[in-house]
Amino acid sequence: MSEYTTGELAKLTQVSVRTIQYYDKKNLLKPSQIFENGKRIYTDNDLNKLKLIILLKNLGLSLKSISEILESQNSMKVMNLLLEQQLKGLRAQLKTSKEQIKTIEGLRRDLPQIDQIEIKDIGDIENIMKNKKSLRKVHMKMIIIGILMDFVEIGTLVWAIVKGNWVPFIIGMILVLLAATWITRFYYQNTNYICPNCNTEFKPKFWAAFWGIHNSRARKLVCPACGQKNYCVEVYDEKRELAR
Repeated sequence: MSEYTTGELAKLTQVSVRTIQYYDKKNLLKPSQIFENGKRIYTDNDLNKLKLIILLKNLGLSLKSISEILESQNSMKVMNLLLEQQLKGLRAQLKTSKEQIKTIEGLRRDLPQIDQIEIKDIGDIENIMKNKKSLRKVHMKMIIIGILMDFVEIGTLVWAIVKGNWVPFIIGMILVLLAATWITRFYYQNTNYICPNCNTEFKPKFWAAFWGIHNSRARKLVCPACGQKNYCVEVYDEKRELAR
């Protein structure tokens, strides 16, 4: 049977000497032999016992729980019960972590893409998220109406080609034009923009907004407050909702 000093045992298990000394102090791992000069000698059994302690510690068990396992006559049964409790705890933590991840992802998604907005309390975050949800509703209405417009346009065109009757197509195009006018006005009335330079929220003139270069979250506009032209972040016009 091999024998190991404290340093050799620490090297074999990749823990510090202080850790082994601490386990000795807590009566978790006593050396098989202690010389008069204080030198401690460990055997293969001690090495395997230390490996078990490290394994259980890495699984999240406390030193007290590990001690209960090592000292119990029914150590396998005790370990199974403790591991079951630890597993339940980890599953609960995992559920909580998943919920936290979902909350964080939702919060990041709903935060505006502008650094200058100050958040002083939870109310600011709630207002931002509420604004984003309202803006998504505006976008969803536009998408639904857009799909209906495509359906009318394609449907009446196919009808005209197949039946040779172009009257429904002409009527459909008039309806599509009216719907496009309404949806453009609806979008303009329900959206404002925030300047990334001075943080001013404003509603641009209609044609400036209509022709402005844009992406899914911002539109290139001239801020009426600071006069700079930037990609301004799109937000929901809450003042219009309050005025209703």
